[in-house]
Amino acid sequence: MTYRPIASYGVIGDMHTAALVGLDGSIDWLCLPRFDSPSVFAKILDDEKGGSFSIAPVDGRATAHQYYWPDTNVLVTRFLSEAGAVELTDFMPVGLPPGSGRQVLRKVSGVRGSVRLRLDCRPAFDYARADHAVHLSEHGADFKSGTTLLRLVSPVPLTTDGKSATCDLLVKEGETFVFVLLGPGEQEQVTECLGYIPATEGERLFRQTVDYWRAWVGQCRYTGRWREMIIRSALALKLMTYEPSGAIIAAPTCSLPEGIGGTRNWDYRYTWVRDAAFTVYALLRLGFRSEAKAYMGFLARACVEQRGDRPLQVMYGIDGRSTLTEETLDHLDGYRGSKPVRIGNGAFDQLQLDIYGELLDAAYLFNKWGEPVSAVMWQTLRRLADWVCDNWRLADEGIWEVRAGQRHFVYSKLMCWVAIDRALRLADKRSFPADRTRWMSTRDEIYAEIFAKGWNPKVGAFTQSYGSDALDAANLMMPLVFFLAPSDPMMLSTLDAMLKPPSAGGLVSNSLVFRYNAEHGADGLAGDEGTFNICTFWLVEALTRAGKFERRHLDEARLIFERMLGYANHLGLYAEETGPSGEALGNFPQAFTHLALISAAFNLDRALGGSA
Repeated sequence: MTYRPIASYGVIGDMHTAALVGLDGSIDWLCLPRFDSPSVFAKILDDEKGGSFSIAPVDGRATAHQYYWPDTNVLVTRFLSEAGAVELTDFMPVGLPPGSGRQVLRKVSGVRGSVRLRLDCRPAFDYARADHAVHLSEHGADFKSGTTLLRLVSPVPLTTDGKSATCDLLVKEGETFVFVLLGPGEQEQVTECLGYIPATEGERLFRQTVDYWRAWVGQCRYTGRWREMIIRSALALKLMTYEPSGAIIAAPTCSLPEGIGGTRNWDYRYTWVRDAAFTVYALLRLGFRSEAKAYMGFLARACVEQRGDRPLQVMYGIDGRSTLTEETLDHLDGYRGSKPVRIGNGAFDQLQLDIYGELLDAAYLFNKWGEPVSAVMWQTLRRLADWVCDNWRLADEGIWEVRAGQRHFVYSKLMCWVAIDRALRLADKRSFPADRTRWMSTRDEIYAEIFAKGWNPKVGAFTQSYGSDALDAANLMMPLVFFLAPSDPMMLSTLDAMLKPPSAGGLVSNSLVFRYNAEHGADGLAGDEGTFNICTFWLVEALTRAGKFERRHLDEARLIFERMLGYANHLGLYAEETGPSGEALGNFPQAFTHLALISAAFNLDRALGGSA
């Protein structure tokens, strides 16, 4: 098998879709025309059938280095061989007219000597389920599948075997060749695409794209210790924004495994309400107000229409749609044999009570640091708070979307408390009408029940669910949402319990945090998983806040944070998890991880006396 490590990829995009580009110069994942459209390249999920677009040296001994053009999402892969050096610059132009289709530009530049490259473009439409034909022209090749057209514009003649378009190219020092992949328009109709794009036009689009990203980064207000990592995380989040609606996806990929060879393979190309507060907090803290406003607008539209007996669902499509039916693609082998490959997400109709707290917290934060919540939006938020008062006692599937039945998860109850608390704060801050007496009574009742049923004196910690002995890293959120003081003895005891290694009942292994013990958590899924990167950053934040009162916790927070920075890939990107050998696992790059990194860095830097 020729699967590359998940961490060996970079990502490019244009706020409509994104592509993964490997260190070997191969685009192994791309969905067109949107993040959630069927893939045209999916080699990362099946190295034989998935399809890819490769530009790489013929000399297999060449070495590769990859970096982003500073403060941009323009990716450069530099190949070095005995014969010379060549650079491959990949990017997707931004600001294209509506309906014009997506574009991927691949610019090849000779740096030293002469290097022979091989181009091989072999799409596999509709997750490799649809056949296609290839038609060569004087300006490249057309790949046609049904009514869908993909065009490769090439400055040199191509050949075909009926499924792929290829050429060998000798690149000499000072020469530049621009290849352009033109995707279907928004309606996926066959249209006439642009013809040959000369090197001068490619250079213009390159400079235009660089200028766009640098202007966007220029809005960032963070000037602290870890600015480079913060900027990269912000750029990754911007790439995962769907511009037409303001939605932010969890990741641009689907079914990258949480454990190699396992079944924990999910589709993350949707918007989770759970990410709301983290997203708004991170964007506003960094100064990206327009993105925060667009995202809040998306959430407001999503929760206006109640579906069934719940006013909210766990996740939505990037266009706001509510049905995300899950299906398996049995014809694909999965990354390194990790099956099944899933598209859609069956958790969309689960009951997860925590999302109400996260949405109301986001609204509270946006009202505080963004702009005032409207009267119309308040009516929706008030309805959510009333619903929580009526339903907080229900068991649910919880933050981790378990598939082993509903339970009374402590984190779910915690976020119900947050939902009502933030609704009360907003009502008082803005003098909004509300059933304050009922809300206060319910909030206090939830508070008392969490202490009565969520605390396990034998374990000395708040546990995953009522009556459980298992720990859950989600409870690290208690001081972050101001449920408990960070120095509260019960919180410090919970921290101490989690900081133990898994063999001693804890969740931390060499500073990395498991979300729970999979053996004791009974999540209804087979197989193991890695440590959850977001949980490690939550631990950093909890320790940071405790460090205000005891310096050793602050020192530990910094140690864990800076050690965690070493688990980013060569470009500063994170997947969802870190495996037992330090490898990236799960969908990539992961928005939730980068959101948590921003929050942890901002608060840790401030606690250390920084200027964040």
